Parts: sequence; structure tokens; C-alpha cells
Amino acid sequence: MSPRTARSSPGTIAIDEARLRLPDPAATRALGARLAGLLRRGDLIGLEGELGAGKSELARAVIHARAGAAIEVPSPTFTLVQTYDLPGLRITHVDLYRLGDPAELSELGLDEALDQGALLVEWPERAGAMLPADRLTVQLHLGDTPELREAVLLAGPSWADRLGRLVG
Repeated sequence: MSPRTARSSPGTIAIDEARLRLPDPAATRALGARLAGLLRRGDLIGLEGELGAGKSELARAVIHARAGAAIEVPSPTFTLVQTYDLPGLRITHVDLYRLGDPAELSELGLDEALDQGALLVEWPERAGAMLPADRLTVQLHLGDTPELREAVLLAGPSWADRLGRLVG
């Protein structure tokens, strides 16, 4: 883990950053469990990374931890949206990989999903500027070995006070 740093650029919100080394899928699932315990209604978590980086694995870990059980969590790659009514929080898992145009977001009901719970969004970069800037973005990078990942956590203001608990 590297030290937390703060950064911002003109016209944007302040962002806190942290890095985590995830040596294996168990470490990714442990990150998901910590994240699940910190989620609140109105949170948006952006999951970025190339194909096979572990975005879906992390999303499943969050949902399983919040559910308290290994419930079925199918990939929303084809349905685009899957919703889970879990103890204390509704979580909507969205995969924007197949999104043709950011304008299509209005058809997915993401504003309502944020009002009613938390959003886990794979491929958020495909939404352009249509998603709230104040969010937690988890960038997953492939490592030097098949299981190794590095997670770069970019926390907007609503996540700044929770970032230390997430990485710690």
C-alpha cells in the first residue's frame, strides 16, 4: 500500500488516492468485503480495468459480503443492470461495456438506483461525464503474475473519510 495522496485539477473536485497490492483473488474478495461494510445509500463505485482485471470478481465480493451469503451474482454484461435487495442496502450492479452511447444511460434508471441504494458500475468510463464525479473509483491493473493485481482507489469528497478504513 502506498501513502494516501490528495490531488485535484482546475475545475474538478478534490480526489484522495491510495494504492493496494492484491496478490490473489482472496485479497480482491477481502477488499470487496471491506467495501461492502462502508457502502451507503447514494454511493457510486466505478470499477475500471481491462478485460480480466477483476472488476466482476470485486463486484461479486461486495454483493456476497453485504448479503452475508454466496448468493448467485450473474454478470450484468448482457442485461446491463442487476439489482440486489440486501440487508440494509439495495445494490445495483451495472456493466456499461456494451453501452453504445452515453445518452443510453437515461434508459437504465441509474438516478433512481442511486436514490434507493448504491451503484457498482463496471466500465464507468463508457458513460462519459454522465455519472457523478463524487464517487469512489477502483482501477484494477494486471500484475506481473496471473493472480497479482494493483488497485488504485480514487476517492471523491464523500469517500475521503472512508478511504483509510478501506485500505487499512
